[in-house]
Amino acid sequence: MSDAAATAATAAASGSRARGGGLAAERWLWPLAGLALFVAAWEGAVRGGLMNAVLVPPPSDVVPALFRELESGMWAGVVVASLRHYLAGVAIGSLLGIAAGIAVGLSPKVEAAQAGIARVLRPIPPLAWIPFAIIWFGVSETAAGFIIAIGVFWLNYFSALGAVRQIDPGLIELAHSFGQGGLWRRLAKIVLPGAAPGILTGLRAGLGQGWMTVVAAELFGIPGIGQRMMEASGLLATDIVALYMLTIAALYSLSDLVFQRLTRRALAWMP
Repeated sequence: MSDAAATAATAAASGSRARGGGLAAERWLWPLAGLALFVAAWEGAVRGGLMNAVLVPPPSDVVPALFRELESGMWAGVVVASLRHYLAGVAIGSLLGIAAGIAVGLSPKVEAAQAGIARVLRPIPPLAWIPFAIIWFGVSETAAGFIIAIGVFWLNYFSALGAVRQIDPGLIELAHSFGQGGLWRRLAKIVLPGAAPGILTGLRAGLGQGWMTVVAAELFGIPGIGQRMMEASGLLATDIVALYMLTIAALYSLSDLVFQRLTRRALAWMP
């Protein structure tokens, strides 16, 4: 390769990297700009008298509330407590939902047997199970994990079921032809790789559903973010309520970001 060609190739590669970096920066810039605009509008509406500062605290009041909660140790305590039953509930609900979805997707007989059960149980919201959760497990973290697991289960169940149904039947027939027709071999060679994108999509949705359920699961006295929010609302400490609402948003955003990166690595083999 001549010097001129090498120089041109190097310049093209540098330009490609610069464009990639610019696109990455732009992906972060617009969301941050929108968030900053939202916070500024919120602050301005409260300071301008459009909203009652007692009922809707301005963002500038949330920062001092955070420092007070950190200093007292309350913030760390309730976040750790919520994370315990959140992680347990999401893990159990996801594993059971994925396993059930795959089993139903692979067996028409299992699908027929469970159709009526799913039709009856699916419309029942997770919060409707709170009375039974208290009766069965008492006011405990197990009860909160149970409520969270139910909310996460159905998302993963239907995502896994849909992903398995979309697998090309010809691939399964081909596996039979090459002696890979056993259940475990089909799972390892065909079903799990083919259904992985859909299953991971359900897992990601379950992460968000778990955070939406965790507060409600704690409202009946289980230590955690939800209980702290109820205590603060009873005292009209709306700055603390807003603080923990934003805490949930931050925890979800962090977990979603980490999960997206892990998903990209897990599916790096796909074209």
